[in-house]
Amino acid sequence: MLYISYDGLTDPLGQSQILPYVIGLSKKGYQFELISCEKPDRFEAYKGNIETICRENNINWHPLSYHKKPPVLSTIRDSNSIKKLAFQLHAEKPFDIVHCRSYISSITGLALKKKHNVKFIFDMRGFFADERVDGNLWNLSNPLYNIIYRYFKTMEATYVQFADHIVSLTSSGKKIMEGWPLLKYQDKITVIPCSADMDLFDRKNLDEGKIQALKNEINNDLIVGYYGSLGTWYMMEEMLDQFNSILHKYPKARLLVVTKDEWTNEHDSMLRKRNIKRNQVVLRSSERNQMPYYMAATDVGLFFIKPCYSKQASSPTKHGEMMGVGLPLIANRGIGDVDEIIESTHSGYIVDDFITAEYNKATESIPGILKIPKDTIRNGALEIYSLEKAVDTYYGIYKKITSGKKR
Repeated sequence: MLYISYDGLTDPLGQSQILPYVIGLSKKGYQFELISCEKPDRFEAYKGNIETICRENNINWHPLSYHKKPPVLSTIRDSNSIKKLAFQLHAEKPFDIVHCRSYISSITGLALKKKHNVKFIFDMRGFFADERVDGNLWNLSNPLYNIIYRYFKTMEATYVQFADHIVSLTSSGKKIMEGWPLLKYQDKITVIPCSADMDLFDRKNLDEGKIQALKNEINNDLIVGYYGSLGTWYMMEEMLDQFNSILHKYPKARLLVVTKDEWTNEHDSMLRKRNIKRNQVVLRSSERNQMPYYMAATDVGLFFIKPCYSKQASSPTKHGEMMGVGLPLIANRGIGDVDEIIESTHSGYIVDDFITAEYNKATESIPGILKIPKDTIRNGALEIYSLEKAVDTYYGIYKKITSGKKR
């Protein structure tokens, strides 16, 4: 098997959403060559650890350098490097399957499919081109970005047409794709949401004394927690509106923000606009192995994500992780399958609109959602987001498209 990712294994995403899948599939008997593009600083810091993990799990890792500048040209350069290496590896030992994570990697997967008839899995990870537009990263009034957008939309249709199998993160995304004219066989789409390591995000495996110490350090009255990036699709102003509503009922509450992003003067301005004191927001940065402690120390999780076309195909990794530790959640409608999952598992509250009345309803729901048994929330996560279930589903796809034959 050849697995291609434009994201790096030394990135947090690579360690949570790439390696665990490949390790699980390797243990089921598949031999992997794995190509990834690594950011130089993270590669230097973490390459030894990743090399050890790959060696112990019989994975042959082929790291390439990720280039950020100049825009566009650097991505073309990286894509060409991936393609050149993939074809070299195939010449040495032909692949049965090329498993491509997202759109840039799939350029090479499609080429291997067309030239050598290698089975091609388009693991789309969301609607890439539309995400770039919805996140204001590509301005379509700029002729260059307009061309790039149209290129990837054309490639998207081609991937769907030629892929031997497609993986969607959400049922909502799958429903949209089922209406695309070039999708000839609807049974070649499988939904696999972003899974979570349910052993790592398991309160039973955590030190309760350390959790309580964190709660005491932050505030032992009510802690509302947000985890992740501060920009792009993440609606910090609206989340602060929700927190402001919570403060009216719980004046000693604290908003815990765990992020690697910088808190800027603009964010302080958002606080002043709402009369939220700076000491009512607690900022932390955390490595992955400490994140379960912050989540377990939180009383109510919170995330609002821009409800746009592309986000119907999005599966927030943080959702499965938060559910894994038994954390009830306040979220908004229109993000992948999040609202359906929260409602079906009775694990939180869904905000229907970003208005004061809805924020107040969410605040009023807090006493009720705090009473939800943590095991009930975790059991929902095990059913939907478990890594073992994701690996078994990928294994089924591999067997289906290779008729069960392995080399």
